[in-house]
Amino acid sequence: MAELTLRSSTFENGGEIPDKYGYTAENVNPPLEVDGVPSNAESLMLVVDDPDAREPAGKIWDHWTVWNIDPDVGTIPEDWTPSADGATEGQNDFGESGWGGPNPPDREHTYRFLLYALDTTLSLGADATKDDLYDAAEGNVVGKTHLEGTFAP
Repeated sequence: MAELTLRSSTFENGGEIPDKYGYTAENVNPPLEVDGVPSNAESLMLVVDDPDAREPAGKIWDHWTVWNIDPDVGTIPEDWTPSADGATEGQNDFGESGWGGPNPPDREHTYRFLLYALDTTLSLGADATKDDLYDAAEGNVVGKTHLEGTFAP
């Protein structure tokens, strides 16, 4: 069976995320390609965060949380509306629902796109935090992968 993978047509793993996806630019999510989803996956969960925000913000900054993504999604398009496909978006650390693009205040930061295949769906409301997602997903992860990109002010 293929290994779960996540990639983007707009940046390589470890490469620079184009400016248009930034919070102060177009603030839309980049397109993502999902492959190798385990056959026993009932849903996918995506978390995008910035671990380099610990110093300026005092915490890992959450940019996007989406869960109950159809495991057959294949492609997450640019400027995606997850609710149109039955998925749920949570609050980001900008205090908004949905994608909150890169916006480092000090220097180049690395952004993690963390994708999890789950053998269940999550019964969580749109007010769920990243910690709530991880708690609900515990014991149900059947695959995981990540993609990283950098962004500078």
